[in-house]
Amino acid sequence: MRAIPDFRSSRWAALTALATTGVLLTACGSSSDGSGAGSGAPKSGGTLTFAVGSDSGCVDPQQVGSNESIYSVRQTVDSLTDQDPGTGKIVPWLAKSWDVNSDATTFTFHLRSGVTFSDGSELTAQVVKDNFDAVPKLGALGTLAQGYLSGVKSTNVVDPLTVKVTFKQPNAQFLQATSTHTLGIESSASVKKTPQQKCTEGVVGSGPFVLKQYVQNQSITLAKRTGYDWGSSLWSKKGEAYLDKVVFKVVPEAGVRAGSLQSGQVDAISSVGRANEAALKGGQVTLLRRANPGVVFGLGLNNSRPLLKDTKVRQAILAAIDRKQIADTVFPTGTQPATSVLAHTTPDYTDLSTDLSFDSAKAKSLLDEAGWKEGSDGIRVKDGKKLRLTITWFPNAATNQPALELVQQQLKAVGIDVVLQQRQVSEFATTVQSSDFEVVWGNTTRADPDILRTSFSTQLNNSYKLPAGSLDTALSEQAATTETAKRKQLVEEAQKLIVQNAYNVPVVELQTQLAVSKKVHSLDFDSGSRIQLHDTWIG
Repeated sequence: MRAIPDFRSSRWAALTALATTGVLLTACGSSSDGSGAGSGAPKSGGTLTFAVGSDSGCVDPQQVGSNESIYSVRQTVDSLTDQDPGTGKIVPWLAKSWDVNSDATTFTFHLRSGVTFSDGSELTAQVVKDNFDAVPKLGALGTLAQGYLSGVKSTNVVDPLTVKVTFKQPNAQFLQATSTHTLGIESSASVKKTPQQKCTEGVVGSGPFVLKQYVQNQSITLAKRTGYDWGSSLWSKKGEAYLDKVVFKVVPEAGVRAGSLQSGQVDAISSVGRANEAALKGGQVTLLRRANPGVVFGLGLNNSRPLLKDTKVRQAILAAIDRKQIADTVFPTGTQPATSVLAHTTPDYTDLSTDLSFDSAKAKSLLDEAGWKEGSDGIRVKDGKKLRLTITWFPNAATNQPALELVQQQLKAVGIDVVLQQRQVSEFATTVQSSDFEVVWGNTTRADPDILRTSFSTQLNNSYKLPAGSLDTALSEQAATTETAKRKQLVEEAQKLIVQNAYNVPVVELQTQLAVSKKVHSLDFDSGSRIQLHDTWIG
């Protein structure tokens, strides 16, 4: 079946709609274009300085998982397709069109001609094949990319500008996966580097900006790509980007970031917390908010650890969390408590709020049934051992520590002692993939429900050490079906199994909140609530 860009007919219209992500976008203060005020024609030139809270220690888009690093490295690579953040429709980018067979096992992409990487090499079908063939070799930081391409039978060059990807079984999620930064296309020279070299040195992409300098934990500097002329069909400007340069400065303290924006030292900041909202509202600053699709912020449980093998203990943790209190106390205005393991903006989300209601009496009863009795200090004891859990967390968002301090208080109220263990942001991916945790705090953004399979299937990395069972069946079958109603039913079943068995403890939906100077225009969110800067200008 020929897939022309708009997907207006056939069941593939419905399949493409599965990638739909709802938008929650609020601009505080007057704004005509989402991130700036006033009138006038866009103009080229200038430097945008953007303060972020952390650095993941890697500048390879295929390996980066932290939002604040994705903001910068996303600008250096293009993808085969793009996804409209308003409708979820998959649209052309490096691929001008594509064919998908009836059972979604074969995807054939027809590439644009004339695309070059910043080292002068050309985009060809062979380059795409080189990229996809190298993904299994990415190692610990390549989990997402490996999940997107799991089950690939072959990637074949049909002709210089046509590449065919064939899967062993139907793979409904793959088209949306080609729109992500994780499958952004890099030059063949970059693909040949080791994963560590790509992380520390960066890669050569075909994107609208090139990496000029990376100083770990300090800054990432991008420069406009001269001659760029193959942007996403969603972008309003054709050709090169407006901005000459973009500098991402790492400023861990939220208050310092806010002060730097107010004083004009920077033009935009990430991770705006509730405590800084009032000071930033009004004046010459716009607040931009968008709910992230995908797996919500929560407690990832290592189900193989002795305490967490017990379903009742896991369910007690689930019931002991007061999600509304955490959302309202710690997170930016508008943040919603989790009502499923998926955010409400994710396709095929199911409302499981009844299963996630706060009930401390139920939590205590479950712990009683599991044999954990309250000790003299209020902490429960069994066989002479205290009920103590260690939650590992990473300082890649200002809300992480205060949120977990509330979790710590709430679990202590039902007799669970919690130790908070902080690790470096650069250790996040390896910590999760190696299952080197008892409980880990985090989320995963993706505008497709297959993120559940990537995160929880025992047939993939199985970071959370779930037992094999009916959840695997639901996750595998939803990835294989091209029937919209059936996929929705299977995704619903998977959400219920995860929540009702408390394999994971959802807490709050991640809401990205940025603050941007009103002199900055068209700084826009993409479908994953990250940013694209090609259309951004200063004036």
